Amino acid sequence: MKRIPVYVGLDYHQDSVQVCVENREGVVLANRRCGNDLAEIVAVAERCGEVVSAAIESCTGAASLADELVTRAKWTVHLGHPGFVSRMKQNPDKTDFSDAHLLADLVRVGYLPTVWLASKEVRELRRLTRFRQELVDLRRNLKLRVSALLRDQRVRCYDAAPWTKRWLQWIQSAEGLSEQSRWIIERQLRRYEQVLADIEEVERYLADVTAADALVKALQNEPGIGPVTAWTIRAEIGRFDRFRTGKQVARFCGLSPRNASSGARQADAGLIQAGNRQLRATLMEAAHRLIRYHPRWMAFAAKLLDRGKPKCVVVAAVGNRWVRGLFHHMQPDKLAA
Repeated sequence: MKRIPVYVGLDYHQDSVQVCVENREGVVLANRRCGNDLAEIVAVAERCGEVVSAAIESCTGAASLADELVTRAKWTVHLGHPGFVSRMKQNPDKTDFSDAHLLADLVRVGYLPTVWLASKEVRELRRLTRFRQELVDLRRNLKLRVSALLRDQRVRCYDAAPWTKRWLQWIQSAEGLSEQSRWIIERQLRRYEQVLADIEEVERYLADVTAADALVKALQNEPGIGPVTAWTIRAEIGRFDRFRTGKQVARFCGLSPRNASSGARQADAGLIQAGNRQLRATLMEAAHRLIRYHPRWMAFAAKLLDRGKPKCVVVAAVGNRWVRGLFHHMQPDKLAA
């Protein structure tokens, strides 16, 4: 006997999942709470019919469940866009029952705003790159705290640049520091050395994890890209072929100008506020390197500067053009060749 096609909405929580099942006409066949267990969720949904498509609320842990549903249950699963989910939660009548119903209804009619479901390998790489960035941020904060104490005590080294080996030797016996400030600085420097060792360790691990990754290898062959930039691009963008055009990649990275025109007034308002901040910062740093060392981008930047463009606008323009070109160079057929 042929099973009827059904659509599933999943409202995800750490301990439970609200499962709503609809048929093609939008009739609710089931809407009940299950444990956060793959077998229980599949049993509730497939008892009603053959699952055509499912939608799950985009939140922490949802990608892992979605990945299991795709690989083990062979479902077609869509992650709901975080912005949509955020607005959904502001509904004054919000309940898990209504959230799951809304997700099922939207995926049934094809109106669900979705985001890309990254593979497990990409998600794990994101964890590593973001953990490295946390350590880098901690290293910067420790430097700022030590520098603030030195400024407050009016102590300065004139014979060495800050944070060089010579400067670190000087600060061990720097004159003019109070007993309390010296005690704090000693412990901050101890933490600083540990953070440096942790950064080296995570970078070695990242190199091992991505040693066989074709995209990372191809990225490092591009001018201006080192290991950290390649790891960040691979982790945050994942696959370049999931975009239709280079402009989409640039917009995803937050490198597209924001239009603020109205009526007869034509204006922009800087870059769009979108994308991962770490990814955008990494790409802007890459753009600075390209302007300094690559002849093509050096000439392009000089041309824009001659036209009176501010330096920040020039750097963003170089980053935008460069990422759009990267889209064509990093397609799977190019990597295979």
